[in-house]
Amino acid sequence: MRHALIRLAGEEFFADPSGGLYHPGERMLIVADLHLEKGSSFARRGMLLPPYDTAATLARLAAVVARWRPARVAALGDSFHDPNAHERLREAERAALAAMQAGRDWLWIAGNHDPGPPVGAGGQSLAELAFGRITLRHEPRHGRAEGEIAGHLHPVARVAGAGGSTRARCFVTDGARCVAPAFGALAGGLDIAHPAFAPVFATRAVVAHVLGRDRVWRVPGERCGR
Repeated sequence: MRHALIRLAGEEFFADPSGGLYHPGERMLIVADLHLEKGSSFARRGMLLPPYDTAATLARLAAVVARWRPARVAALGDSFHDPNAHERLREAERAALAAMQAGRDWLWIAGNHDPGPPVGAGGQSLAELAFGRITLRHEPRHGRAEGEIAGHLHPVARVAGAGGSTRARCFVTDGARCVAPAFGALAGGLDIAHPAFAPVFATRAVVAHVLGRDRVWRVPGERCGR
């Protein structure tokens, strides 16, 4: 696989085609917005979706963990789709999660969907995490936030090519901060041209690192349309 190099606040990260972000210095894998048990959450409200999203998300996560072999994994909030979603994990999914957590630190950062700790899901719960000049949190702050890596906005980009246009998940960065794509199978996405991104990237041009099947493509923000 071909990964993209993203530099933030003097640190180097590798953007993985899965949507994970790896920091070699900390041996840390960062993922955002898993939204585990989103399907069952919708089903409880009468909106029936295939009940396979958690298994699919965990399988992709297991693959990227096996690829990078991190010492730490940080999940940037909204890891569970609602405050009780961790209670609905099946035994096979709990076993898969426990296997990934074995022998490494696992950090659940609080999100707006899961503000409390996921009891019984292993790992450690934090409001946010800082190391060096980098801060990991769920929701990006408005205005200047040097070294911030966040999720919440589920960025996607539409890129035109010779054969038409494609819309795909992406990392979006201005060199000072980065918003990571949603990792969850049912998480959905918000176009980086949406006004929600304007307060985050108000003063600098952005670059989208667009996720392909087996590589990450670097695309200037002005080439990403609606």
